[in-house]
Amino acid sequence: MSAYPSYAPDFKIQIGGESLPLAMRGSIISITYQDGIEGADRVEVSFANPNLMFLDHPVLQVDNKFSLSLGYAPDPLEEVFVGEITGVEPTFPNSGMPTIKVVAHDFLQRLTHGTRNRAFYIPIPKVGNFPLPDPVVASIVSGTNLLIPYPDPVAGALSVLMTVATFIVSPALAQQGIVRQQGTSDFAFLTSLAKKNGWELYIDHTLDPHGYVLRFHSMRGGDADLSLKFGQSLMDFSPRLTTVGDIFGVSARVWVNSIKMGFVINVSWDYDRAAFNLAIYPGFGELEGLIGKDAAKSSLAIAPTGFATAPQKILTELIPRLNNRLTGTGSSIGDLRIKAGRVIDLQGLGEQFSGKYRITSATHTVGASGFKTSFQVRKEIWFGGIPKPKGIGGLFRIQGQRIG
Repeated sequence: MSAYPSYAPDFKIQIGGESLPLAMRGSIISITYQDGIEGADRVEVSFANPNLMFLDHPVLQVDNKFSLSLGYAPDPLEEVFVGEITGVEPTFPNSGMPTIKVVAHDFLQRLTHGTRNRAFYIPIPKVGNFPLPDPVVASIVSGTNLLIPYPDPVAGALSVLMTVATFIVSPALAQQGIVRQQGTSDFAFLTSLAKKNGWELYIDHTLDPHGYVLRFHSMRGGDADLSLKFGQSLMDFSPRLTTVGDIFGVSARVWVNSIKMGFVINVSWDYDRAAFNLAIYPGFGELEGLIGKDAAKSSLAIAPTGFATAPQKILTELIPRLNNRLTGTGSSIGDLRIKAGRVIDLQGLGEQFSGKYRITSATHTVGASGFKTSFQVRKEIWFGGIPKPKGIGGLFRIQGQRIG
């Protein structure tokens, strides 16, 4: 951010690798840049179009490469977006100034074109098909769309180890883990794969080469990237705490064929210790009889699954629900440190609503009122401070029976 007391918002737009003509730059009415961890990032630029002088201009055509840099003069500008023009929307009003709105999306939108049917494995003679681990699958699909994959190193390593271990122990069982894409777009397929692994999928415009790095990021706790205080740097904030659809645990029934026995696996969140409880119960009886009446009422039962994949599927259902219990929206003066995926520390909001939040989307706007940033956040379980549900008393404690 600028060290100068007077803030002078500045921007730079390049289309097709060239800066805008001066007349076109001077006709810009507003710029809006939306950055999120779900879907493609988006830029909208509105131009005044006197005498239709920019209508059919070769610069403002779909598929042209588009880049946007923002900041404050006289500091260097930060390139925040690289993509391509996906829409041109002129207006021809009966009175007033004609305009042209240019819409650009990042290269994640390339994954939405068409559908595919394929499976990801390596055939090994006399043994079977070796299923490719999810990070490898994600990398293959990214590469076919001319994007550079950036898998989460920890989650990626665990996925590879689990795939290899399963294949070594039981090649026949490993066939069930072959990933298949069936009649879906690459975007829908990767979105499903990301959800399965607890990844957020987005183009990371901070990494070189800008606009081409597709991030598969496992969100975890950590230090705040920036702090905003209400009444100072935080202009406004509106939190939303909801108990609609509250669940505090997820259960799955599994069948272990080798020992011909069924189990119920339950994972719940302990608000007192800020930790997960894991319990395994033998049998396929009623859920209330196994884990208790109170726990069953607050637990979500998912479809039966395999023993090896049950914990992953349970956490895939549980964590997003816990992380979306406390959300909020806020705004500040234009601040490019506010980016989707980063952690922000909000202060001056009382004990219940102050603290760390994950930024899920940010919108930077440059227009007649200057440079402003609005954002959406969520309070995640690793940050602590999610209000405890009333009447739970710290949540039920589940004790499982030992197996074997």
